[in-house]
Amino acid sequence: MYSRLKELREQKEITQASLSELFEVHEYVYGQYEREYVIIPIKHLNTLANFYHVSIDYLFEFTDKQNYNKANKNIDPIKSGMRLKEFRKENKITQSKLADLLNTVQPVIANYEKGKHLIATPFLYTICSKYHVSADYLLGKSDKPKYLK
Repeated sequence: MYSRLKELREQKEITQASLSELFEVHEYVYGQYEREYVIIPIKHLNTLANFYHVSIDYLFEFTDKQNYNKANKNIDPIKSGMRLKEFRKENKITQSKLADLLNTVQPVIANYEKGKHLIATPFLYTICSKYHVSADYLLGKSDKPKYLK
């Protein structure tokens, strides 16, 4: 993912300092995102996807397709939670089993599904890479594709 961040930034001839202003973080922090020293939060990942007009799946390097038709710019925590729950049930995964996979506890999954919090970036990445489900779909940014090949 992080190689895509750097590649997109360099294509647009934008500095890390400029992007750090967009996020209202120190330039050092943005540099840490690109070098994979710090995990980029979902809200910043979404801001980057919107800024570059690409999908989160593209940033995660799950697809080479840069964007999806009729993609939403915002992430709705309620819709995202409903989609996570739908995905989990469709794949016959309990909250406890998903929590074990993600090395967390069941109440964290329950809070995601209730829309109390957005899913953490490493959890989203793990689910999407293991089950080939679209991050943009789970986050409610797009309706298709649901699953990636």
